[in-house]
Amino acid sequence: MLGMALAALDSTIIATAVPQIVGDLGGFSVFSWLFSGYLLAVTVTLPVYGKLSDTFGRKPVLVTGIVIFLAGSLLCAGAWNMASLIAFRVLQGLGGGALQGTVQTIAADLYPMKERPRIQARLSTVWATSSVAGPALGGLLAAYADWRWIFLVNLPVGAVALWLVLRHFFEDRRGFEDRRGLGGNRRGLGGASDRSRSSRPVIDWPGALAIFACGGLLLTALVQGGVAWPWLSTPSLLLLGGSALCAAATVLIERRAAEPIIPGWVWRRRTISTVNLALGALGLLMVAPTVFLPTYAQAVLGLGPIAAGFVLSTMTMSWPIAAALSSHVYNRLGIRTCALIGMAASTLVLLAFPQLPYPGAAWQPALLSLALGATLGLFQLPLIIGVQSSVGYAERGTATASILFCRQVGQSVGAALFGAVANATLAGRLADAPADLRAGLPDGLDAVSRALEHAGALTDRAADYLRRAVDVTVEHVYYGAAAAGLLALVALLFAPRRFPVHADARDGDVRDGDVQGCDVRDGTEAAPAEKS
Repeated sequence: MLGMALAALDSTIIATAVPQIVGDLGGFSVFSWLFSGYLLAVTVTLPVYGKLSDTFGRKPVLVTGIVIFLAGSLLCAGAWNMASLIAFRVLQGLGGGALQGTVQTIAADLYPMKERPRIQARLSTVWATSSVAGPALGGLLAAYADWRWIFLVNLPVGAVALWLVLRHFFEDRRGFEDRRGLGGNRRGLGGASDRSRSSRPVIDWPGALAIFACGGLLLTALVQGGVAWPWLSTPSLLLLGGSALCAAATVLIERRAAEPIIPGWVWRRRTISTVNLALGALGLLMVAPTVFLPTYAQAVLGLGPIAAGFVLSTMTMSWPIAAALSSHVYNRLGIRTCALIGMAASTLVLLAFPQLPYPGAAWQPALLSLALGATLGLFQLPLIIGVQSSVGYAERGTATASILFCRQVGQSVGAALFGAVANATLAGRLADAPADLRAGLPDGLDAVSRALEHAGALTDRAADYLRRAVDVTVEHVYYGAAAAGLLALVALLFAPRRFPVHADARDGDVRDGDVQGCDVRDGTEAAPAEKS
């Protein structure tokens, strides 16, 4: 939980300290890479660390991730210019990728299926609390101490986490080696030479580099497109074309690798592939509340930053509670049915947002945010537990990393897509403004938000027109998020009605309708343990 807190805190703590950092180091034109660089590093390393945890065990990967993260934090605190700070943030992200995926995998290793909702809810609470507290803590440190303390506070927390992991977390190495030996070599399971080959770990470095290149180019295009340069400009086209070429190279490399970073079974097994698509859609729709709801609360409702943060934080309060209680639903109805109910309800909540009155009261979007968190808690956690339980120990890290990777990519795609929708909607509203208002109106969502922060410089009529324009813009984004919810529902319809459960993941007290009398796989192939 301390390791999870490190990764969650650093994804948001720097947001409110940007003015102080830019004032000290300069580099205003590239400061967005303080966030983008960290996100890129976390996302592209998730599948790599997942495979490494299946190959070498969870503890070495987790310890390595904490050490890299703390080294990056210490270097960030000593950065001498914006370029060095961005580079060290990327190093932090390389450690953060190990923390995010490995912690989720360890939770599945340590706790049987009936207890996972409880521990996963605690992890979700840590993530939600850290994400909400991060901006406030970052602002306090930047205002009353120095922005470098934002990174130095990681050191004592990380040191305690590292000490606890080294002292109290032990893996059954003998059992791990047995499972890796059974599951690592798919081509030969009978001879002594096969067993000796499977006992020697093989790292697919060409595949890892290809994934780094593909993910880095794609996410850079999505994050910077429409911001640093136009979508149809040469940089965007080169990055997107390069990511497509790297994707083709990745497929070729992974098909020939003895131990691929992203094995083909991740997409061949219907259970995992459908959940990957569904959680990718979840990442897509999450952009609406996390990115655009605070803008709506401040620009349309006139709330301050703290009150606007509270409107969003209601979602982070209901999500872990619903996740903890989700076992009572999927134990009776099944994992797929529970997730379908959660996403259907989430889609209705997203569709209800555009129906709010203008300008409305703050409690109305806060109530919808509370409901959205509760419904998404019923959707996400059962699917993660279902995927983790459908594979054995030697495949769980890869499977967990694949669904987290798809969710992160979906969030990046959503930020680019809904950003384009918002800019197009707002540009249209500004272009259609009455002639006597048009000349004095700002251009772009950020400029409109800044203008409304100082609404006294605008006429009442101009301020009202801008608020209505932002209101319509956010409504269109929420309609897009509802469409992403429908995509998640369609993906789940192709999931198996009963989620398979691997023999390693079985628990004698499990009463889930998905697992009684079901096969270890969804019918496409037998589990390695079953083969042997």
